Amino acid sequence: MKVKVFLYLLLPVLLLATACDLEKEIEVALPEHTPQLVVECYLQQGKTFKMTVTESASYFDAPQSLFVPNAEVYITHNGRRIKLNYKPMVAKQAGKYYTHTSTEVMNAKPGDIFGLEVTDNKGRKVTGFTTILPVVPIEEVEWKFNEKEKAYLLTSFQDNASTTNYYRYVTHVDSLNTRPERDFTLDDDLTNGKRTTLGSAYDYDRNDTIIVSLYHIEKQYYDFLNSVDDAKSANGNPFAQPSKIKSSVQGGIGIFTNLAFERKTVVLN
Repeated sequence: MKVKVFLYLLLPVLLLATACDLEKEIEVALPEHTPQLVVECYLQQGKTFKMTVTESASYFDAPQSLFVPNAEVYITHNGRRIKLNYKPMVAKQAGKYYTHTSTEVMNAKPGDIFGLEVTDNKGRKVTGFTTILPVVPIEEVEWKFNEKEKAYLLTSFQDNASTTNYYRYVTHVDSLNTRPERDFTLDDDLTNGKRTTLGSAYDYDRNDTIIVSLYHIEKQYYDFLNSVDDAKSANGNPFAQPSKIKSSVQGGIGIFTNLAFERKTVVLN
C-alpha cells in the first residue's frame, strides 16, 4: 500500500517532466503570396461614384503602401463608361477613405445593372456587377422601458414574398460616426412574405437618440459580410478554421454592390 501511494505521488512529477520534452519547433513552408487588386465600392442613389482600390499583401509583410495610383477604374451602365479618377480623399461623415472618385451623380432605378472594370499596368483586371435593389421601408420603430429605466427596441418591416431577400440591420446611438450598437445580417428563409420585427435587449437609456438603418442587400453582399465576420473570428485563433473572403468580383478581392436603405431616427422618451 505504501508503494502504491508513493507511485501516485510521483506520477504527476513524471508526467510533468515528460511533458517538458514534448515541445519541438517546426517550420511550416508557406506558399509565396501573389499580390492581388482589392476593391471596395458601394453605389448609392443620388451620390457621386466613389471607390477604393488597393493591393493585397502577405500577412507577414512589413507595413507598406498598398495604393495603386496607376489603376484605371470605370463604372459601366447602359452602354456608358464613367471614369473614376485617382484622387484620394477622406469622407469624415462616412468614416471611409476613397482612392478613386467622379463628379457624376448616380441616377438609377431598381433592376438597373451596373458594371465595374479595374485594370493596372501589371496586366491585372477586376470586374463585377451589381443589380440595383428597391428600398424596403421601415414600417415602425417602437420601444418600451422596464422598471430600471432601460429600454428595448423593436423595428418592423414587410418582406416581399415574390423575391428572396437579404437584409442588414444597423443601429447607432447619437451619431453614425460611433461604433454600431447592433449590426447583423439576415435572410427571409423563415419570414418570406411576412411582417418581420427585429428586437434588442434592454440596451438603451431614456432620452437616447437611436439611428436605425435597414439595408436591402444582394446575396453577394450578404455572403461577403458573413465571410468577413468569419475571417475576423478566425484571425489569431489557433483552434479556428481559416476563413476565406467571399468576394463579389472576379480577378481580385473585394465587394461591388449597391446600398438601398431606409433610415429613421428616434428619441427614447
